[in-house]
Amino acid sequence: MSPHPPAATGAAVPYDAVVPAGGAARRLGGADKPGMRVGGRALLDRVLAACAGARTTVVVAAPRPTVRPVLWAREEPPGAGPVAALAAGLPLTTAEYTVVLSADLPFLQQATVRRLLDALSATGAEGALLTDGEGRDQPLVAAYRTAALRRELAALAEAHDGLAGLPLRRLTGALHLIRVPDPLASFDCDTWDDIADARARIREHGHVLDEWISAVKDELGIDLDVDTDLLLDLARDAAHSVARPAAPLTTFLVGYAAARAEGGPQAVAEAARKATALALRWEQEDNGGTEVKSADPSAPDAG
Repeated sequence: MSPHPPAATGAAVPYDAVVPAGGAARRLGGADKPGMRVGGRALLDRVLAACAGARTTVVVAAPRPTVRPVLWAREEPPGAGPVAALAAGLPLTTAEYTVVLSADLPFLQQATVRRLLDALSATGAEGALLTDGEGRDQPLVAAYRTAALRRELAALAEAHDGLAGLPLRRLTGALHLIRVPDPLASFDCDTWDDIADARARIREHGHVLDEWISAVKDELGIDLDVDTDLLLDLARDAAHSVARPAAPLTTFLVGYAAARAEGGPQAVAEAARKATALALRWEQEDNGGTEVKSADPSAPDAG
Protein backbone atom coordinates (compact mmCIF):
# COMPACT_ATOMS: atom_id res chain seq x y z
CA MET A 1 0.00 0.00 0.00
CA SER A 2 1.33 3.46 -0.92
CA PRO A 3 2.43 5.64 2.04
CA HIS A 4 0.87 8.58 0.20
CA PRO A 5 -2.91 8.23 -0.13
CA PRO A 6 -4.38 9.86 -3.24
CA ALA A 7 -5.89 13.32 -2.84
CA ALA A 8 -9.63 13.80 -3.25
CA THR A 9 -10.65 13.80 -6.89
CA GLY A 10 -11.32 17.23 -8.34
CA ALA A 11 -9.60 19.00 -5.45
CA ALA A 12 -7.12 21.71 -6.43
CA VAL A 13 -3.62 20.72 -5.35
CA PRO A 14 -1.76 23.57 -3.60
CA TYR A 15 1.87 23.71 -4.59
CA ASP A 16 5.11 25.72 -4.58
CA ALA A 17 7.53 26.03 -7.49
CA VAL A 18 11.31 25.97 -7.78
CA VAL A 19 12.85 27.22 -11.04
CA PRO A 20 16.59 26.60 -11.47
CA ALA A 21 17.77 29.38 -13.80
CA GLY A 22 21.48 29.77 -13.15
CA GLY A 23 23.01 27.34 -15.64
CA ALA A 24 25.98 28.21 -17.84
CA ALA A 25 24.12 27.71 -21.19
CA ARG A 26 27.31 26.36 -22.78
CA ARG A 27 25.57 25.24 -25.97
CA LEU A 28 24.38 28.83 -26.39
CA GLY A 29 27.89 30.15 -25.96
CA GLY A 30 27.18 31.33 -22.43
CA ALA A 31 24.25 33.54 -23.50
CA ASP A 32 21.63 34.61 -20.95
CA LYS A 33 19.25 31.75 -21.69
CA PRO A 34 16.47 32.66 -19.19
CA GLY A 35 16.39 36.13 -20.74
CA MET A 36 16.18 34.90 -24.35
CA ARG A 37 12.90 36.04 -25.91
CA VAL A 38 10.46 33.74 -27.66
CA GLY A 39 7.25 35.36 -28.86
CA GLY A 40 8.37 38.64 -27.32
CA ARG A 41 8.62 37.19 -23.81
CA ALA A 42 11.67 36.04 -21.87
CA LEU A 43 11.85 32.27 -21.45
CA LEU A 44 11.92 32.67 -17.67
CA ASP A 45 8.78 34.82 -17.74
CA ARG A 46 7.00 32.22 -19.86
CA VAL A 47 7.80 29.55 -17.25
CA LEU A 48 6.72 31.85 -14.41
CA ALA A 49 3.39 32.37 -16.17
CA ALA A 50 2.91 28.59 -16.37
CA CYS A 51 3.37 28.20 -12.59
CA ALA A 52 1.43 31.33 -11.65
CA GLY A 53 -0.79 29.18 -9.41
CA ALA A 54 2.08 28.41 -7.04
CA ARG A 55 1.74 29.73 -3.50
CA THR A 56 5.48 30.47 -3.48
CA THR A 57 7.81 30.56 -6.47
CA VAL A 58 11.57 30.37 -5.92
CA VAL A 59 13.94 31.17 -8.77
CA VAL A 60 17.47 29.90 -8.17
CA ALA A 61 19.65 32.45 -9.96
CA ALA A 62 20.96 35.97 -9.62
CA PRO A 63 17.94 38.33 -9.23
CA ARG A 64 16.55 40.03 -12.33
CA PRO A 65 13.29 41.76 -13.29
CA THR A 66 10.48 39.23 -13.78
CA VAL A 67 6.88 39.30 -14.92
CA ARG A 68 5.64 38.54 -11.39
CA PRO A 69 7.14 38.63 -7.88
CA VAL A 70 9.28 35.64 -6.87
CA LEU A 71 11.72 34.68 -4.13
CA TRP A 72 15.39 34.38 -5.06
CA ALA A 73 17.94 31.80 -3.96
CA ARG A 74 21.44 30.83 -5.12
CA GLU A 75 23.12 27.44 -5.24
CA GLU A 76 26.50 27.11 -3.58
CA PRO A 77 28.75 27.58 -5.41
CA PRO A 78 26.91 29.34 -8.27
CA GLY A 79 26.63 27.05 -11.28
CA ALA A 80 26.92 23.90 -9.15
CA GLY A 81 24.16 22.15 -11.09
CA PRO A 82 20.44 21.35 -10.78
CA VAL A 83 20.68 19.20 -7.63
CA ALA A 84 22.49 21.98 -5.75
CA ALA A 85 20.00 24.51 -7.17
CA LEU A 86 17.06 22.46 -5.96
CA ALA A 87 18.63 22.17 -2.50
CA ALA A 88 19.00 25.97 -2.44
CA GLY A 89 15.40 26.66 -3.42
CA LEU A 90 13.56 23.96 -1.51
CA PRO A 91 14.03 25.44 2.01
CA LEU A 92 11.89 28.42 0.94
CA THR A 93 8.93 26.17 0.09
CA THR A 94 6.22 25.00 2.49
CA ALA A 95 3.61 23.21 0.34
CA GLU A 96 3.21 19.44 0.25
CA TYR A 97 3.95 19.47 -3.49
CA THR A 98 6.76 21.23 -5.33
CA VAL A 99 6.83 21.78 -9.07
CA VAL A 100 10.37 21.88 -10.46
CA LEU A 101 10.73 23.63 -13.82
CA SER A 102 13.75 24.60 -15.87
CA ALA A 103 13.79 28.19 -17.12
CA ASP A 104 13.85 27.35 -20.84
CA LEU A 105 10.42 25.85 -21.60
CA PRO A 106 8.68 28.04 -24.21
CA PHE A 107 5.54 25.91 -24.57
CA LEU A 108 4.80 25.10 -20.95
CA GLN A 109 1.25 25.99 -19.87
CA GLN A 110 -0.61 26.16 -16.57
CA ALA A 111 -2.70 23.21 -17.77
CA THR A 112 0.47 21.10 -18.04
CA VAL A 113 1.48 21.94 -14.49
CA ARG A 114 -2.00 20.99 -13.31
CA ARG A 115 -1.81 17.66 -15.20
CA LEU A 116 1.43 16.81 -13.40
CA LEU A 117 -0.01 17.69 -10.00
CA ASP A 118 -3.22 15.77 -10.63
CA ALA A 119 -1.28 12.71 -11.79
CA LEU A 120 0.95 12.86 -8.73
CA SER A 121 -1.82 13.30 -6.20
CA ALA A 122 -4.05 10.65 -7.82
CA THR A 123 -1.45 7.89 -7.73
CA GLY A 124 0.41 8.40 -4.46
CA ALA A 125 3.76 8.40 -6.29
CA GLU A 126 6.65 10.59 -5.14
CA GLY A 127 7.01 12.42 -8.45
CA ALA A 128 5.33 12.93 -11.82
CA LEU A 129 7.50 14.06 -14.71
CA LEU A 130 7.04 14.77 -18.38
CA THR A 131 8.61 12.65 -21.08
CA ASP A 132 9.60 14.07 -24.46
CA GLY A 133 8.79 12.84 -27.96
CA GLU A 134 11.45 10.13 -27.70
CA GLY A 135 10.23 8.90 -24.32
CA ARG A 136 13.10 10.44 -22.33
CA ASP A 137 12.45 11.59 -18.77
CA GLN A 138 12.42 15.33 -18.15
CA PRO A 139 12.99 15.67 -14.38
CA LEU A 140 13.07 19.48 -14.65
CA VAL A 141 9.46 19.51 -15.87
CA ALA A 142 7.95 17.67 -12.95
CA ALA A 143 5.92 17.76 -9.75
CA TYR A 144 7.28 16.11 -6.61
CA ARG A 145 6.26 15.45 -3.05
CA THR A 146 8.30 17.99 -1.13
CA ALA A 147 9.06 15.59 1.73
CA ALA A 148 10.51 13.04 -0.70
CA LEU A 149 12.81 15.67 -2.23
CA ARG A 150 14.00 16.79 1.21
CA ARG A 151 14.68 13.19 2.22
CA GLU A 152 16.71 12.31 -0.85
CA LEU A 153 18.63 15.60 -0.95
CA ALA A 154 19.71 15.07 2.66
CA ALA A 155 20.79 11.50 1.89
CA LEU A 156 22.78 12.61 -1.16
CA ALA A 157 24.48 15.45 0.71
CA GLU A 158 25.57 13.05 3.44
CA ALA A 159 26.74 10.35 1.00
CA HIS A 160 28.71 12.70 -1.25
CA ASP A 161 29.82 15.37 1.22
CA GLY A 162 27.82 17.99 -0.70
CA LEU A 163 25.66 18.29 -3.79
CA ALA A 164 27.76 20.33 -6.22
CA GLY A 165 28.03 18.74 -9.64
CA LEU A 166 25.77 15.76 -8.94
CA PRO A 167 23.58 14.69 -11.88
CA LEU A 168 19.85 14.93 -11.35
CA ARG A 169 19.38 11.20 -11.96
CA ARG A 170 21.11 10.57 -8.62
CA LEU A 171 18.15 12.29 -7.00
CA THR A 172 15.28 11.06 -9.16
CA GLY A 173 16.63 7.50 -9.35
CA ALA A 174 15.70 7.03 -5.69
CA LEU A 175 12.11 8.23 -6.14
CA HIS A 176 8.94 6.38 -7.13
CA LEU A 177 8.04 8.25 -10.33
CA ILE A 178 5.23 8.21 -12.88
CA ARG A 179 5.50 9.57 -16.42
CA VAL A 180 3.26 11.96 -18.33
CA PRO A 181 4.04 12.11 -22.09
CA ASP A 182 4.02 15.62 -23.59
CA PRO A 183 6.48 16.29 -26.45
CA LEU A 184 5.51 19.95 -26.84
CA ALA A 185 5.49 21.11 -23.21
CA SER A 186 8.77 19.29 -22.55
CA PHE A 187 10.52 21.06 -25.44
CA ASP A 188 13.45 23.04 -24.03
CA CYS A 189 15.84 25.51 -25.62
CA ASP A 190 19.40 24.22 -25.30
CA THR A 191 20.77 25.41 -28.66
CA TRP A 192 20.32 28.29 -31.09
CA ASP A 193 18.43 25.90 -33.38
CA ASP A 194 16.01 25.21 -30.52
CA ILE A 195 15.47 28.96 -30.04
CA ALA A 196 14.82 29.43 -33.77
CA ASP A 197 12.43 26.45 -33.83
CA ALA A 198 10.49 27.79 -30.83
CA ARG A 199 10.20 31.25 -32.38
CA ALA A 200 8.92 29.77 -35.62
CA ARG A 201 6.34 27.61 -33.86
CA ILE A 202 5.07 30.57 -31.82
CA ARG A 203 4.26 32.40 -35.05
CA GLU A 204 2.27 29.57 -36.61
CA HIS A 205 -1.27 30.58 -37.50
CA GLY A 206 -2.94 28.49 -34.80
CA HIS A 207 -0.91 30.04 -31.97
CA VAL A 208 0.13 33.54 -32.97
CA LEU A 209 -2.90 35.47 -31.69
CA ASP A 210 -2.93 33.87 -28.24
CA GLU A 211 0.83 34.35 -27.99
CA TRP A 212 0.57 38.00 -28.97
CA ILE A 213 -2.19 38.71 -26.45
CA SER A 214 -0.16 37.00 -23.69
CA ALA A 215 2.91 39.02 -24.63
CA VAL A 216 0.98 42.31 -24.58
CA LYS A 217 -0.58 41.52 -21.19
CA ASP A 218 2.86 40.73 -19.75
CA GLU A 219 4.36 43.89 -21.22
CA LEU A 220 1.56 46.08 -19.83
CA GLY A 221 1.32 44.30 -16.49
CA ILE A 222 -2.28 43.21 -17.10
CA ASP A 223 -3.61 40.06 -15.48
CA LEU A 224 -7.04 39.86 -17.06
CA ASP A 225 -8.74 37.06 -18.96
CA VAL A 226 -11.07 38.40 -21.63
CA ASP A 227 -13.13 36.85 -24.37
CA THR A 228 -10.86 37.37 -27.39
CA ASP A 229 -13.55 36.21 -29.82
CA LEU A 230 -15.95 38.81 -28.41
CA LEU A 231 -13.46 41.62 -29.00
CA LEU A 232 -12.64 40.36 -32.49
CA ASP A 233 -16.34 40.29 -33.33
CA LEU A 234 -16.68 43.84 -32.03
CA ALA A 235 -13.73 45.00 -34.14
CA ARG A 236 -15.27 43.34 -37.20
CA ASP A 237 -18.67 44.97 -36.61
CA ALA A 238 -17.11 48.41 -36.05
CA ALA A 239 -14.99 48.11 -39.20
CA HIS A 240 -17.94 46.90 -41.29
CA SER A 241 -20.67 49.15 -39.89
CA VAL A 242 -18.73 52.40 -39.48
CA ALA A 243 -15.26 52.51 -41.07
CA ARG A 244 -12.12 50.38 -40.91
CA PRO A 245 -10.24 52.70 -38.50
CA ALA A 246 -13.18 52.40 -36.09
CA ALA A 247 -12.11 48.86 -35.16
CA PRO A 248 -8.93 49.57 -33.13
CA LEU A 249 -10.31 52.81 -31.71
CA THR A 250 -13.51 51.14 -30.53
CA THR A 251 -11.72 48.25 -28.85
CA PHE A 252 -9.42 50.76 -27.12
CA LEU A 253 -12.42 52.70 -25.82
CA VAL A 254 -14.06 49.47 -24.60
CA GLY A 255 -10.94 48.64 -22.61
CA TYR A 256 -10.78 52.17 -21.22
CA ALA A 257 -14.43 52.05 -20.18
CA ALA A 258 -13.94 48.70 -18.43
CA ALA A 259 -10.89 50.05 -16.60
CA ARG A 260 -12.80 53.13 -15.43
CA ALA A 261 -15.50 50.82 -14.09
CA GLU A 262 -12.73 48.95 -12.21
CA GLY A 263 -14.19 45.75 -13.59
CA GLY A 264 -12.82 42.47 -14.85
CA PRO A 265 -13.85 40.31 -17.79
CA GLN A 266 -17.54 41.01 -17.10
CA ALA A 267 -16.99 44.77 -17.46
CA VAL A 268 -15.17 44.22 -20.75
CA ALA A 269 -17.99 42.02 -22.01
CA GLU A 270 -20.64 44.58 -21.03
CA ALA A 271 -18.77 47.46 -22.67
CA ALA A 272 -18.26 45.36 -25.79
CA ARG A 273 -21.97 44.48 -25.89
CA LYS A 274 -22.94 48.15 -25.77
CA ALA A 275 -20.41 49.11 -28.44
CA THR A 276 -21.54 46.27 -30.72
CA ALA A 277 -25.18 47.34 -30.37
CA LEU A 278 -24.18 50.91 -31.22
CA ALA A 279 -22.29 49.75 -34.34
CA LEU A 280 -25.33 47.79 -35.51
CA ARG A 281 -27.63 50.79 -34.92
CA TRP A 282 -25.16 52.96 -36.84
CA GLU A 283 -25.25 50.55 -39.76
CA GLN A 284 -29.04 50.41 -39.70
CA GLU A 285 -29.27 54.21 -39.96
CA ASP A 286 -26.73 54.22 -42.77
CA ASN A 287 -28.84 51.67 -44.65
CA GLY A 288 -31.87 53.95 -44.50
CA GLY A 289 -33.57 52.58 -41.40
CA THR A 290 -36.17 54.98 -40.04
CA GLU A 291 -36.53 53.45 -36.58
CA VAL A 292 -33.55 52.40 -34.57
CA LYS A 293 -34.60 50.55 -31.45
CA SER A 294 -32.56 50.87 -28.30
CA ALA A 295 -30.38 47.92 -27.39
CA ASP A 296 -31.61 48.37 -23.83
CA PRO A 297 -35.09 46.80 -23.51
CA SER A 298 -35.74 48.83 -20.36
CA ALA A 299 -35.31 52.18 -22.15
CA PRO A 300 -38.56 54.23 -22.40
CA ASP A 301 -40.29 54.62 -25.77
CA ALA A 302 -39.85 57.97 -27.53
CA GLY A 303 -42.91 59.97 -28.35
